[in-house]
Amino acid sequence: MFLVMYPVGINSEVGSIYIALQFIKAWEKYRIRMPNKWNYSFDYFYASILVLLVYVPGSPHMYTYMLGQRKKALAKSKIA
Repeated sequence: MFLVMYPVGINSEVGSIYIALQFIKAWEKYRIRMPNKWNYSFDYFYASILVLLVYVPGSPHMYTYMLGQRKKALAKSKIA
């Protein structure tokens, strides 16, 4: 089930963020604009886009890493 459910979970997370982008942009609740006492600006919409830009190309690496970890865990249980 891992081989099927892990990619489904990744696609669900990416899809949820993508669908939520329009609401995040319209809502503007988590937006901190300058000037403030820290002279810091943050926009949750652009942070979400950044997460997508990292998450999508990084997901094959995460999947292969988890396959390796799964193989190690299953090998240890067979030995014991």
